[in-house]
Amino acid sequence: MDQNKWGLNKSQRMQLKAFVCLLGILLLVVLLLGKLILMIIHREEEELPMPHVPVIQIYRNVWVMEADEEGLTIFRDGQREEYPWGEAGTDAEGNVLLYCPEDSIREQVADVMLTDGAVTGTVPKTNKINGKILGADASGVEVEGYGRLPLASDYKGYRLYDSLEMCTVENLRFGYNFTDLCMENGEICGVLMAKEEAMEYIRVLISGSEYGGNFHEEVVLSCDVDYTVIYGAYDAIKQERHPAGEELTFGRDSSYFESNRIRIVPDVLTGKITLKNCGRSQGIPSYRGQMELLAAESGLVVVNEVLLEEYLYSVVPSEMPSRYPAEALKAQAICARTYAYGHMEHAGYPQYGAHVDDSTTYQVYNNILEQESTTTAAKETYGQLLFREPGTLAGTYYYSTSCGVGSDANVWKTEAAPTLTYLRAKSLSKTAMRAEIAQGDQSQEQIVAVGNMQGGEKEENAWKAEGNGENLGENGVSWEAGDELGEILREEAAFEAFISTVNEDDFEAGEGWYRWSYEVEELDKEHMLEALQKRYSANSKLILTWKDEEYVSEKIDRLDDIQEIYIESRGSGGVADELVIETLSQKIKVISEHNIRYVLNDGKAAVIRQDGSKASCPTLLPSGFFIIKTGKENGNVVRYALIGGGFGHGVGMSQNGAMEMARAGYSAEEILLYFYEGCMIESIYE
Repeated sequence: MDQNKWGLNKSQRMQLKAFVCLLGILLLVVLLLGKLILMIIHREEEELPMPHVPVIQIYRNVWVMEADEEGLTIFRDGQREEYPWGEAGTDAEGNVLLYCPEDSIREQVADVMLTDGAVTGTVPKTNKINGKILGADASGVEVEGYGRLPLASDYKGYRLYDSLEMCTVENLRFGYNFTDLCMENGEICGVLMAKEEAMEYIRVLISGSEYGGNFHEEVVLSCDVDYTVIYGAYDAIKQERHPAGEELTFGRDSSYFESNRIRIVPDVLTGKITLKNCGRSQGIPSYRGQMELLAAESGLVVVNEVLLEEYLYSVVPSEMPSRYPAEALKAQAICARTYAYGHMEHAGYPQYGAHVDDSTTYQVYNNILEQESTTTAAKETYGQLLFREPGTLAGTYYYSTSCGVGSDANVWKTEAAPTLTYLRAKSLSKTAMRAEIAQGDQSQEQIVAVGNMQGGEKEENAWKAEGNGENLGENGVSWEAGDELGEILREEAAFEAFISTVNEDDFEAGEGWYRWSYEVEELDKEHMLEALQKRYSANSKLILTWKDEEYVSEKIDRLDDIQEIYIESRGSGGVADELVIETLSQKIKVISEHNIRYVLNDGKAAVIRQDGSKASCPTLLPSGFFIIKTGKENGNVVRYALIGGGFGHGVGMSQNGAMEMARAGYSAEEILLYFYEGCMIESIYE
């Protein structure tokens, strides 16, 4: 019998093999089935939808414009946005219910929650307060009757009148209750500028004695009528009456400062408060209106709240001599009122609740005694403002004296300057004004810009205009009638001819500052270097150094021997716009008329006016309308001389020009509309 080592015969072995094969087949089937099952399970898992994770957004302190059956319309970060109502569950029958606020939230500040882009929650901020705004900064707002209220870090502000716009606390109208404040958890979460009305009172920060800063160590005052001191916490206000003439002294540690603000109020509207220790050129100044004293870390701050019209009684004589003709004074009053009102809309000192201060930083106030002529000018122009377009105040810039032409706002190198198209470089000649008045609103391009030289005699560098056709000066410069003088004078040769000539047709040809000269006999490099460094610190973009084939902003640590000083470019009207100082290894560019006037002033030389009188100018040259001549030794500039004209920046109204125009019979309106082309005069109180 055929047996193997396990004792199995052939038949048994065959059966065993068959069994093993069957097991193998079964195992293979099991594996295939398992794989199939796993594939089915995996496919089912893939086909199962992922659980939905809703996208939730919360918009804080937005303005709800509308809430209707369709959804919610909000104003967020300056944009109008619309959202539908979202799901809020189902009813007993399984119908989907949409979210619906319990109360109307239209015209409210609210928090809005969105789920997948649909509104599913709202929290209106209905707790509001209103009161006279006394001050504000980035951390809080001071409100009469409530004290200082902190600002929430995510507060939002909205201007609700006219067109809906975003705003901040910097836009608040100080001294007025035009704004509602939305409160949440003791903080201001919403600022609602609800209305705009004509403002009658201006708030002026009163500088220390002789304008020595904004703070006072102490304040000594009295009043010419009985007066009341109002002080204390807002929930426990105290009033203390004092007789006329009684003197009070307030220091930082005064017992009156139970809160940080004290108010002094005369019993009658015509009473005046005298600040005994506040010197001015008029002597000891007295002020109309009320006084507020604020305790600050650096000392006391004094704010005078006074009627805008009465404010002008002291501003106009401080800004223009009261002997000037009535129409010039009226033009100045309108300019001053417009300037002040612009700052009533955008306060200069929001932290103290003051619109302006009383110094040359804004308009000089109460440095000169009130005068009958200037008070009359303010009264006869009551409420009149100059507008560049309806609802937009003009920038009523003014300066002392022109050289026969002005410039435009680009002298200041601001982003807004190119938009101030009503401020143009115009000829201030009698011929030019007669032509414009005769032709109504015809533009400066359509009139002859300059009149004839005195006597019609031709001299070297004479600047002469015949009135039509081609015109030639002795220097070969030509222009056509209708060309714009301001643009012509950008050319160096044309401006040199212009500034070297006295044009008797110019309104201000007889003024001392119409022409002037300035001679530096010995150039002081160290003084000029210091001036360059100071202007660089003030604005590094306007003091540039030539490096690697371009001008760059770079600190200047030395100034080598100067080889050239010259005006590289002029602005409209010929005003110096870019000055270049070249040494053997340096090339420095000074940009803007103000910087050029500062850098070329050596602090020693006197200005010689055209009438021969001398005037000191320790920090700034009279104007940027000048040409420069240099004297050299061994190839280096060792001295220079300027021939110039005018006093001031040259933008807007020339005050002496206005005086001469008024003497020639022009009205305040004609004067203003000549200087501020295309503008309009309207009364704010009508």
